[in-house]
Parts: sequence; C-alpha cells; structure tokens
Amino acid sequence: VRLAHRGTDIETLPLSALVPAKSSEVEKPKTKMIITSRRDYPLTKNFPYSLEHLQASYCKLARVDMRMLCLKKLRKLDLSHNHIKKLPETIGDLVNLQELNLHNNHLESFSVALCSSTLQKSLQCLDLSQNKIKALPVQFCQLQELIHLKLDDNELIRLPFKIGQLSRLRFLSAARNKLPFLPRDFRKLSLENLDLFGNAFEQPNPLGPSIQLTIPLTLLELAARATVNYRIPYGRHLLPSHLCEDLEVAKTCQCGSACLSCFIQTTVTMNLHHVAQTVVLVDNMGGTEAPIVRYFCSLTCYSLFLDRYL
Repeated sequence: VRLAHRGTDIETLPLSALVPAKSSEVEKPKTKMIITSRRDYPLTKNFPYSLEHLQASYCKLARVDMRMLCLKKLRKLDLSHNHIKKLPETIGDLVNLQELNLHNNHLESFSVALCSSTLQKSLQCLDLSQNKIKALPVQFCQLQELIHLKLDDNELIRLPFKIGQLSRLRFLSAARNKLPFLPRDFRKLSLENLDLFGNAFEQPNPLGPSIQLTIPLTLLELAARATVNYRIPYGRHLLPSHLCEDLEVAKTCQCGSACLSCFIQTTVTMNLHHVAQTVVLVDNMGGTEAPIVRYFCSLTCYSLFLDRYL
C-alpha cells in the first residue's frame, strides 16, 4: 500500500498469489481428548473449548478440575479410575452433558444440587460403580432422562425411594451392594436389563410386619396425609422445610392413601421379570426373585392384604 501511495507501478509490485488454504492445512476444532496417564495430563494449558468428549482416567485426580467445567459443549465426561471424593455442584452447569462416568473413585455421596441442575434434561448415562456410596438422595429421581444407571460395587443400603419416577430407565445394575430389599416404587420400572446379583436381600416375611402406628393418629399425621391425598399445594414459603421434606417422601399404601410416620411395613417377594426383560440371577441358586417393601396406612388395609395373601 505504501509503494502504491508513492506512485510505484502496481504491475511491478512483488505480490504473492492469494491461493485458498487447503482443508488439510486448516486446523479443525478438537472435539475429543483422551488422557490415560498423569504424565499426559495438561497442567499449564487449558482444555480446548470445542471438546465434546473428554476422558481423564488413571490421572490420580483428587477433585474435578475446574477447567473442565468451562467446556460448555461437553457431551461425554469420563473421570473413571481416579481418587475423586466429592463432585462440585458446578458440574450441573454443563448443559449438554449426556454421559458421566465416575467408575472407580472414592465418592461417598451424590450431591442433591446436581439432581436439581440442568442435568435433569440432559444426563442419559451415569456410571457410579465401584465407589463408597451408601445411599442416593430422594431428589436423585429428578434425573428423569436417565437410560443407563450403574451402581455396582458400592455400599448401598437402599435404592432411591421414588425410583419409579425414572420412566426412561432401561438398564440398571446395582450388583454387589448391601440392599436388604427393594423400594415399593421399584414395581413401576420398565427395564431391558437388570442386575442385582450379590446383595444381602432379606427373606420376605409378610407375617412379621414392622408396626409404627399410633391410634388415634396424630394431628400432624392426619394433616400430612390430607395434604398429599388431596394434592394440596405446599412449599417452603408456606411450611417449615423439614415438613416439606417429610411430605416429599410420603409412603403410599396399597389402597392409594398416603402415610408418613404412622404405617405398617412388611416385605413380599417379587419376580424381577415383572419389571425387566433380562434379569441377571440374584444369587448362585438361580433365583430371579427379590423382596420388595409394602406399606399399609392402617390395620384395616393390612388385614385385607393378609386375607388375599393367605
């Protein structure tokens, strides 16, 4: 431009030909990164923001790297075989995350905040196997897009109370845990594959119930039952938070009525083929049956159940 401004003949200017760059010369946005050793883990530079699949296994990570939480296009995050003890709530900010693999870590719990995050609408596959989880929160069942759920080799003493709300769940494995029985809501599942092998299931005993009834019922119990049965709106702006939590985990009698702290509990046998097409044997004896809990709101309902059962 300077030479042309000085009046130099344009035809004699040494200009290079503007040839379009070849596709092989243009660096494409990186969408996948797999790291399988601590030596290869990036410490001084950020992860490419275009990543859709990130695996960082066998890296001895004690926590989730906050740089990963800036990858808004991430669809699959694999942090298996690390030393992670706690998940940050900000994982819920990964709005496109469909698969989360946390196999073989040191997790002891699953955050309630994650259950109410954007993962509700995106997460389809979750692997929490081989950790130290004893129980999942009631709110876990808000992750209603889940299709695959792996809970093997933990210390689970119960499954989520409202697991039946996971209507899209098709593959469930919770082998080698400490489950004594299954929640009543388990009957609502419609699975393709179910694996509950190696749990400490109790022998069902319908005639040996646990009775937690007070007669007459307390005013609190009556009011709570009416609130649930008649679907009366409530919230933390109207009731103390502990009462809201109690109402959220209300039990359901076979008659359809709700009960909270006053009920009769027993267990009966359920063939797991009623909820799954393919069932891995529950034990080495070839069984496909497991105990499932039943609740009764009154002696009348329990007596009617016994009449049919016997």
